[in-house]
Amino acid sequence: MLNILPFCLLLSITFDDSLALPDFGLHNLELPKNFKRSNDVSNTAATGINYNPDGTPFLWLPQDEYAGKTFFDRWQFFTGPDPTSGTVDYVDNVTAFANGFAFVQDDGTVVMKADDTTSLPMGVNRQSVRITSNAQYTTGLFILDITRAPWGCAVWPAFWTVGTDWPNHGEVDVLEGVHDNQFNQIAFHTTSGCILDANASFTGTIPVQNGQNVTNCDANVNSNSGCDTVEWSRSSYGPFFEAQGGGILAMKWDENDISIWSFYRAAIPTDVIAGTPNPSLWGLPSARLMNTMCDIPKFFANHSIVFDITFCGQWAGNSYATSGCPGTCPERLMDPANFVNATWNINSLKVYQKQLLSSNSTTTTSVAIPGPTLTLSKTGIFLSFAIALLFSLW
Repeated sequence: MLNILPFCLLLSITFDDSLALPDFGLHNLELPKNFKRSNDVSNTAATGINYNPDGTPFLWLPQDEYAGKTFFDRWQFFTGPDPTSGTVDYVDNVTAFANGFAFVQDDGTVVMKADDTTSLPMGVNRQSVRITSNAQYTTGLFILDITRAPWGCAVWPAFWTVGTDWPNHGEVDVLEGVHDNQFNQIAFHTTSGCILDANASFTGTIPVQNGQNVTNCDANVNSNSGCDTVEWSRSSYGPFFEAQGGGILAMKWDENDISIWSFYRAAIPTDVIAGTPNPSLWGLPSARLMNTMCDIPKFFANHSIVFDITFCGQWAGNSYATSGCPGTCPERLMDPANFVNATWNINSLKVYQKQLLSSNSTTTTSVAIPGPTLTLSKTGIFLSFAIALLFSLW
């Protein structure tokens, strides 16, 4: 009878919800390196604790957030000729803001769009926007929340990251497509020596050329097509993606792999919404470039983030005749009504960085999670368990 008394007493105590209480779920405990991964999925989801292939735990901690009225403060507007030979004039920030090509709505939605009001003579470029982040990243977890991505005949949008010395530092096309395609096409571009491992686990489809999977990421072969993966869901691009209320695209980039997921609005993982992302709970990615056949740190570094909307060019132009779109690509470019859907609507772009959890530090790492929590030291939590054990034996 006595051995259960302490637990009965604990159960009889009523706490006010405003108090910071321990939950003993390791939510705020800095874990030792030899800590074994728990099978408790709900605990893993709540804490945001991730695990490397060798079992070492880590967190994805917030680094940067681009959203709302300050979104454009940390970007440069690209105004040079389009490297993909698009029939486009990229405008500076003054022109973009003055003409309504870039603005933030009252509800915080960031909008970037092409000129959809000006009629053009044949052969004249249409104005549009391309922006590049001031910050550069080597590894990270990038989560883009959008309600619209550009689409339409002759339209070629992309959300991508690229190194300062292309292609030596690599390129990752996270969202890209042309016309009113239904499927997002993800691509990796590198120098020679990086191969996409077709045996890695992902849900997308590798394009086939001459009966062979296209897995060579070398930008100097196959007309710089890179190593592509086409998403399986038609809700990953174009009108179907928009009809679902948009969603998120996420890229996890570390020393182990570069993996990309997309989720339409109703399927966004709860850990993403809570701000404690844990890609290990998201299921298989749409695309994955493993370090088994590509040395990730060697081929990818110092990436800026890019959004753009171009027209025709090397992909949308060359594929126009077989796209099912009317007329020719130069003809399509003349009428502004054809570009009402060439618009980015962005809720936020969040960047997280990996933080290993180590037993060598005397501090603890607090994780923001819903509900009452207490930041505990390892000594404190083990002492609590010891006291409870002594009482139970008494």
